[in-house]
Amino acid sequence: MRRPRGRLILPIASLCGFLLVSSAWQTQDYSQPHRPQFHFSPPVNWINDPNGMVYYQGEFHLFYQYNPFGNGWGHMSWGHAISRDLVHWENLPVALRDEDGIMIFSGSAVADTDNSSELGTKSAPPLVAVYTGHTADRQTQNLAFSTDRGRTWRKYSGNPVLDRQQKDFRDPKVFWHEPTRRWIMVVALPVARKVAFYSSSNLIDWAQTGDYGPAGATEGIWECPDLFELPVEGTAADKKWVLIVNVNPGAVAGGSGTQYFIGAFDDKTFRADSSPSPRWADYGSDFYAGVSWSSMPSGDPRRVWLAWMSNWRYADKVPTSPWKGAMTLPRALALRNTEAGLSLFQTPIAELRILRGELLQAGDITITAANRLLEQARMNGDLLEIEAEFDIDSAQDFGINVRVGENQKTRVGYNVARKAVYVDRRSSGRLAFDRSFPAVHSAPMAAPKSRVKLHIFVDRSSVELFANHGERVITDLIFPDRTSAGLNLYEEGGRAHVRYLRVWKLNPIWKQ
Repeated sequence: MRRPRGRLILPIASLCGFLLVSSAWQTQDYSQPHRPQFHFSPPVNWINDPNGMVYYQGEFHLFYQYNPFGNGWGHMSWGHAISRDLVHWENLPVALRDEDGIMIFSGSAVADTDNSSELGTKSAPPLVAVYTGHTADRQTQNLAFSTDRGRTWRKYSGNPVLDRQQKDFRDPKVFWHEPTRRWIMVVALPVARKVAFYSSSNLIDWAQTGDYGPAGATEGIWECPDLFELPVEGTAADKKWVLIVNVNPGAVAGGSGTQYFIGAFDDKTFRADSSPSPRWADYGSDFYAGVSWSSMPSGDPRRVWLAWMSNWRYADKVPTSPWKGAMTLPRALALRNTEAGLSLFQTPIAELRILRGELLQAGDITITAANRLLEQARMNGDLLEIEAEFDIDSAQDFGINVRVGENQKTRVGYNVARKAVYVDRRSSGRLAFDRSFPAVHSAPMAAPKSRVKLHIFVDRSSVELFANHGERVITDLIFPDRTSAGLNLYEEGGRAHVRYLRVWKLNPIWKQ
């Protein structure tokens, strides 16, 4: 995340703090005009990076950088929510609170099922959080643990467990490496534009085994790394390791963003297959600190992640209250071979289909006919899922306008000459809070067989595009008027043909 010890102690939340947070959490008003309806956001106050994402005993845990006391960055602590389906979320009190002059910066959590840390017992193994402790002149890696399914947390008496005597050393991602039966930590050295690798048998005693970088995008500092192995789709047994590095500034859409590298991990360090220009996980402006769940339910092979849906250029200025910040939709990751080589694909998780309501579908029609159907069915709104496939024919530009109103629209389209998919939010609604906000964000993408597939999620203040089965992804915030709820297709410079169109109205995840 951006950065503008003691004895074993009682559960982190003090009585006073617990009452304050519990009171805030009882205010479950999610009716504000720009409030996300199917993305996670807290009832009140500031959030940024997702942290500590772990699955344990039927629950997905989502921790996140949180200010318990206000709608701006500060007093960084770990907020906490749980879900049984990655769609509907239950807010819990603050898990780890800043105290004694030490803020709780980003990190990860694991289920120590064998009690290697000896912080629990064999019958009650602990959840262990590994987080960065931040002071004005130093960042260190620390532990906290829970033996009651994450409801209360205690800080480890021997903190810090890792100290390089450095001001910038943060965001540990820890995972279990089965071949060596050891814990692996990847942690950012932001100013050096590197990540360091450490190994441990018990989550307490760590030894450095290697580092990686600088590489890819190096204009900004490196933060919030992740490392995981994925199978290569379409092959019998080929697997590759993916290293995630978040960078700020210098991302593809300006400001903060998420890059990735594909290569090998030999249990000590990472080696990229090549050293190309930066590869971006998301070409929009509002995907940062992307990180994956460290575990999934038994029998579920997916690697699922999400990110903070904002950008450090304007995160403190967005026109929302009493909260600031939300998370993207959870996405399943895959490696697939393309004409450009091996690439990271993202698709919205299948569990989101439970939100689908009224459906309009059509196929083999013109743009004009599709718009007529949309108008007749009054298929519009601010909570939509849209799937469409187009034949390019003679069109030079085509796609879908969402959140259309008087002098407002957000355009999601494909430009044939530039061979690029894009989101244009220059007329999306409220823009004046930051001069960088009105922009077009595009991603290079071929159109095999002259066809383009668009999969779009529209929430009250966001658009997420998954193009050509997730080959290219664009995530952008928007702040239209509540009355800007229109939907239509467009074509320019010629004709495009709609092979199929499916539009669902989506239901909110929050009980009002």
